[in-house]
Amino acid sequence: MFTGLVEATAPVLSLESRGEQARLTVSQPFKDPLVHGESIAVNGCCLTAVAFDAHSVSFDVLKQTLAVTSLGDLQVGSVVNLERALRAGDRFGGHFVQGHIDATGTIEALEPLGQDHRLDIHLPAEIARLCIDKGSLSVDGISLTIASLEDTLARFWIIPHTHQATNLSTRKAGDRVNLEADLLAKHVAKLLGR
Repeated sequence: MFTGLVEATAPVLSLESRGEQARLTVSQPFKDPLVHGESIAVNGCCLTAVAFDAHSVSFDVLKQTLAVTSLGDLQVGSVVNLERALRAGDRFGGHFVQGHIDATGTIEALEPLGQDHRLDIHLPAEIARLCIDKGSLSVDGISLTIASLEDTLARFWIIPHTHQATNLSTRKAGDRVNLEADLLAKHVAKLLGR
C-alpha cells in the first residue's frame, strides 16, 4: 500500500530486455537501507527490489506489467517517481494507492500558469467512469486531485512543490502516464454491477 506522495525521483540507468520481461535499474536515492524483496512504487507501479547497492536498485518487470503500464517506454535518463511502501504507524497523506496500474493515459497539456501548472490528461473510458470532480487519481504514482472532469479529459492544477519534486518537471504533451483509479470507486463499481 502506498499514499501517492512521491518520496524521491531517480534517473533510469537501464531497461534491459530479458525475453518477454525486462530488468529495470534506477539510481538509488533512498537514505534508509533497502531490504531484498521490498515493494517500491515506480511511476505508481508496485515493483519488487531484487538487487541493489549504494548506487542503484533493480526490479524485474513482467510481460503483463510491460503490457499495461508505460514502464516499457522508459529510456536511459528518464526520470521516475519512487515511493516506498507505507509502514504501519506512518502518517498517511495522499490517498490509498495499491500500485496496481489500471491503464495508461496521455498528457494532453502541461503548461505553466502563474506559479502553478495546468495538467490535462486524456483518460481511457474505463478510468474516466471511475473519476469524479475533486476525486483522487494516481498519475505516475502521484496522488492528484481532479480539478475538473469533462468526458475523458481530466484537469489538474499542479503546485510548484509537486512540479519540482516529481517527474512532472520532465514531462510533456504526448507522454503516456500510469493511472490508478481510486480504490473505493473500483469497489463501488463492482458492487453496483458497473
